[in-house]
Amino acid sequence: MNKSIVKDNIETYKGKKIHFKYNGARNQIEEFDGFIENTYNAVFTIRINESDNIKSFTYNDIINESLQIFL
Repeated sequence: MNKSIVKDNIETYKGKKIHFKYNGARNQIEEFDGFIENTYNAVFTIRINESDNIKSFTYNDIINESLQIFL
């Protein structure tokens, strides 16, 4: 999968409610719902529903399957 293809796909989901699963360091798994707020050249930001926190991820997180998106 190509980074530009992932970026284009992420932009199509912008503003829609999505469920995310992030496999972090030391096998810590975090699941949350949120909205893709902005896309940039190297990263994109997600606004989390439960709080007004914003998380940022790289497109490589999706390519490496560290971040999974469930529609």
